[in-house]
Amino acid sequence: MPRTRPDIAVPDLSGKRAVVTGASDGVGLGLATRLAAAGAEVLLPVRNPGKGEAALARIHARVPGAKVSLRALDLSSLDSVAALGGTLLQEDRPIHILINNAGVMTPPDRQITADGFELQFGTNHLGHFALVAHLLPLLRAGRARVTSQVSISANRGGINWDDLNWERSYDGGRAYSQSKIAFGLFGLELGRRSRADGWGITSNLSHPGVAPTSLLAARPDLGRGQDTTGGRLIRALSERGVLVGTVETALLPALYAATSPEAHDGRFYGPSGFAHLSGAPAEQNLYSRLRSTQDAERIWRVSEELTKVTLPSA
Repeated sequence: MPRTRPDIAVPDLSGKRAVVTGASDGVGLGLATRLAAAGAEVLLPVRNPGKGEAALARIHARVPGAKVSLRALDLSSLDSVAALGGTLLQEDRPIHILINNAGVMTPPDRQITADGFELQFGTNHLGHFALVAHLLPLLRAGRARVTSQVSISANRGGINWDDLNWERSYDGGRAYSQSKIAFGLFGLELGRRSRADGWGITSNLSHPGVAPTSLLAARPDLGRGQDTTGGRLIRALSERGVLVGTVETALLPALYAATSPEAHDGRFYGPSGFAHLSGAPAEQNLYSRLRSTQDAERIWRVSEELTKVTLPSA
């Protein structure tokens, strides 16, 4: 018998404005579609306009009358992040939901962002850190819920404090883990600072488990000419309903974290199945690498120094 796919009910989001990074395909596109179907106005900040237009068409095909639109964003460029912040501040509309979902994974050789940071650290963490900083007035105005998408990779490795940009010795997998640990620490610290300074922002974390997304697919721009062996294996397992999830199930933890009345500040949500690889979303124990408030404060300070962007107190 075919397995029953888990799903969740999404509350009515009419009148809410949502921003989803990485929404031109995969999990991000699925999240944007579900938010639009619940009545939210959804902004898709994208790097590739062609992919963005295709994503809009797919959303409209699924949700006739959906309120969705594109904005330009390249998370690997702090100038691009600042430009999006300026655009949305000029629009002067509160943001009620922000899902920090975009990411890059394990380029075979070390690459850097426009600002000289190791690509994964610069895109997955620093780009989102700067984005939240620029959007803070709108997030406060909307008493937003911010959900930051980490990874099961945040449960291994650590932060290479002495060489954050992996200049001395590059390991793609370890660099990816670092980016997601740093990002998770930031998401939790954002909630703590919001509570302390009265920002009114709720911040939590999610992870998608394992599913056949584009993270491990061929990416010539990353120096990856074909799908990785791991990516092909994940796709084969997913098609057979073994161990891992699908794109449709992988989006559920972030969707739950960002919209459910039962999802809370400072909590961590992921799949509830075996080894948290797939299954219905549920709260999970925080990974050990994400528990140190000292590390969270440190990565916050370092991120402010590197991006030259600060998040002021109330």
